[in-house]
Amino acid sequence: MKLKLFVDRLSQPSRAILIFCKVNGIDFEEVKIYLSQGQHSSPEYKEINPMQQVPAIEVDGKFKLFESHAILRFLASAFPGVADHWYPAEVFKRAEIDSVLDWHHSNLRRGTTGLVFNGTIGPLLVGLPLNLQATAEAEKVLLASLPKIESFWLKDDGPFLLGNSEPSIADLSLVCEIMQLEVLDEKIHKQILEPYEKVRKWMDDTRNATQPYFDEFHAVLFQAKEKLIKIRSRGDNAETKSTEKSA
Repeated sequence: MKLKLFVDRLSQPSRAILIFCKVNGIDFEEVKIYLSQGQHSSPEYKEINPMQQVPAIEVDGKFKLFESHAILRFLASAFPGVADHWYPAEVFKRAEIDSVLDWHHSNLRRGTTGLVFNGTIGPLLVGLPLNLQATAEAEKVLLASLPKIESFWLKDDGPFLLGNSEPSIADLSLVCEIMQLEVLDEKIHKQILEPYEKVRKWMDDTRNATQPYFDEFHAVLFQAKEKLIKIRSRGDNAETKSTEKSA
């Protein structure tokens, strides 16, 4: 099968799919869709994904699919050589992974995306006004989600979600989601994640299990982080000078 991935590496679900394909030796053509340039809104891309979001895939120039969890399930099932632990054939284990993925979209993802976009990416990179209400609501959802991972989805039986000894597509999807918090101010990032030792260890275990591709596809995130640090620094300096003049 000839596979095309339509992705933006700054998108956490895009990174999960890229890493999954690399780890499992799935050949693909990466078609970069830059959200910051509005390429997802083009008529051409709308033919690929009418929802105009990333990621999306095209197989053999005919079959098109969007929604990251649906894509991960498809890739794990359709391509030979993918290890069973990613999305087990056994129906009970598969159902448990599906439950994590469904929970993710209405909880963790809603919190992380809302917090990062409304409080950091939107105001600093896109020029949108700071939305304090939306940021606070998203942070509340995120801070309710992390304890659920720590106390419920992570078991003592194994290092990965559901107590598994090896990672699944749910581990990869959720860890890539939480990695988006790296673009936050360092102090805020630490405050959010520091209380959750099990979560931090699980993230490290998932990262190590998917190397070197995890670091390869997250490099763009850390580049964005450095850019944001410079923008914040310029803003702080400007505010200091303004205060000095007022004094």
